[in-house]
Amino acid sequence: MIASCAIFAIQDGISRHLGEAVNIYMVVMIRFWFFAVFVTLLAARAPGGLRAASRSAYPLLQALRGILLVGEICVMVIAFIKLGLIETHAVFVCYPLLVTLFSGPILGEQVGWRRWLAVLAGFGGVLIILNPGGGIFSLWSLVPFLGAAMFALYGLLTRYVSRKDSAQVSFFWTGMMGALAITPFGLTHWQGMSAGNWGLMAILCCSAVLAHWLLIKAYDVAEAADIQPFAYFQLPFVSLLGLVLFNENLRMNVVIGAAIVVAAGLFTLWRQRMRQKQITGG
Repeated sequence: MIASCAIFAIQDGISRHLGEAVNIYMVVMIRFWFFAVFVTLLAARAPGGLRAASRSAYPLLQALRGILLVGEICVMVIAFIKLGLIETHAVFVCYPLLVTLFSGPILGEQVGWRRWLAVLAGFGGVLIILNPGGGIFSLWSLVPFLGAAMFALYGLLTRYVSRKDSAQVSFFWTGMMGALAITPFGLTHWQGMSAGNWGLMAILCCSAVLAHWLLIKAYDVAEAADIQPFAYFQLPFVSLLGLVLFNENLRMNVVIGAAIVVAAGLFTLWRQRMRQKQITGG
């Protein structure tokens, strides 16, 4: 899980560079083309083949998942360029709190008062990061929050469709629908790239496969509730990249706010695990 977070952080750094050097839509389109080919090859080798992978009980929701994910990636790359890696991820780590916030209306889950307090504390941390009264706040600061909301909704819809659709089906629909959604925008903004940027593009695509493989292996050998907290390792990894490669600044309000958000997120994960143990009698 930690290794996958490190690779995802590297991907974010490459995405920021390519988004500035070329354009966001073309970079995301090529990434999803590679993703679509990858999931197609996986589905073809799986039992039932492409027919089984494409058969969904929730086709509209699966399509919405793919569109949400590709939209979230575009939004995050915009935030990387406008705000930098550090500040963007400092806000984005609030997505587990948004999952808690949305889980009631979407999944019908009960959220206790302790987790509601954690959500409020986490949003207080986000306000500290954004620093709206500090004279440096801009509307661009809300962009990673939008990305976090889109990713939280994507995650909740993934849990919802898993009631009847297998992980293989959801993976296939994510790649295919994402590629279909971004292709018109990517082709409209097509432009030439240098050999070096094509090399980085190849690394971006291949590393995505490796990161997802590591993630799948992590969930194979451990419970999701046990390894989910390690996802927060992406924040220090991406902060290191921002400081070393992009000369970003690490402001104290960002450090304090991110610490509050991470603590609140870890608390909600712990409370969710305790609640599941009570339900199952574990």
